[in-house]
Amino acid sequence: MRAQSNNVNIRSVLQNRPTVLSPTLFSRSSRSVTTDAQTITASSSQDAWKRFGITAAVVAGTVILAEGFLNRDTRDRLSPAEQSYLHESFMYTGAGLTLTAVAARSLFRSGVAFRIMSANPWVVLGVSLVGSIGSMMGVFYTPPEQTFQKHVFWLAFNACQAATLSPLFFLSPAILSRAALYTCGVVGSLSFVGATAKNDKYLYMGGPLLAGVTVVALSSLAPLALPLGMRGLAVAEALSLYGGLAVFGGLVLYDTQKILQHARMAEMGVIPKDPIKESVALELDMINIFIRLVQILAMRQNNRK
Repeated sequence: MRAQSNNVNIRSVLQNRPTVLSPTLFSRSSRSVTTDAQTITASSSQDAWKRFGITAAVVAGTVILAEGFLNRDTRDRLSPAEQSYLHESFMYTGAGLTLTAVAARSLFRSGVAFRIMSANPWVVLGVSLVGSIGSMMGVFYTPPEQTFQKHVFWLAFNACQAATLSPLFFLSPAILSRAALYTCGVVGSLSFVGATAKNDKYLYMGGPLLAGVTVVALSSLAPLALPLGMRGLAVAEALSLYGGLAVFGGLVLYDTQKILQHARMAEMGVIPKDPIKESVALELDMINIFIRLVQILAMRQNNRK
C-alpha cells in the first residue's frame, strides 16, 4: 500500500508543475551588454541562507516541543544493542535514499523520465507496482543469512523507486531541495520522538495507520478510476495529500519503535537481525512524505502566479 500510494502521486505532482522562468537582468549600451549576475547571486545566496536558518530553527523548535509534549514520561537510555540496530537501520535507509536520488537523476538525464511520462499511465503504474512490490517482498522474505541475494533485492527495490521518482526532476530544483530539507526535518524529529519514548508506546498505532494508508491509496487512485466532479476531485486530492502526510508521519513513529522492539527481540534470540528489512519501511515513509511536500510546494508556487 505504501508503494502504491507513492507511485500514484508522481503523475499528480507533475500535472500541475510550475513553469520555471530564468530571466536575465541586464542593462544595454550601444556596444555592449553588462549583466548584474554577481549582485543577483549574492542576494539570492543571502536569502537562501536566511530561509535555511529559519527552517532549521523551526525544525529544532518542533523537535523540542514534540519531545516535551509526546514524551512526558521518557524511557531509559537505549541499550547498546538497540543503538546498534537503530544505527544500522538508518544507515541502510540513508544509503538507499542516496542510491535512489543518484539513479533517478541519471535516468532523468538519459531521457528515461520523459519516456515514462509519455507512456500509458496504467502501464507505468502496473509495471512500477510489480517491480516495487516484488523487490520489496524479496527483501522481506529473504533470510538475512543470504547476504548477496538480500542486497540484490535491496538494490532492485531502490532502482524501482528511482525509476518512479525520476520524472520529479522536471520540477524546479528549488522545490525539490526545499522538500528534501523539510522531509529530513519532519522524519528526524519524529524518529527522535519515537526513539526516546517509552517501549512500545506507539506500536498500538499499527492497525489505524494501515487503515489510513488504505484510504490514502484509494483516494490517490480515485481520480484515475472514477468519474468525479470538481468537488470530488478536490476532496480526493486533499485526502491523498494532507491525510497522507499525517499517516506517513505516524508511520515514522511506528516504524522507529518497531525497530527498537525488533532489536530487543533479536538480542534475546527470538528473531534474526535484519536492518535491511527495517530500512525499506523507513524509505517508503520518507519518499511518501517527500512527494507530498513537493506537491504542496509546487501548488503554492502555482498559486502565486
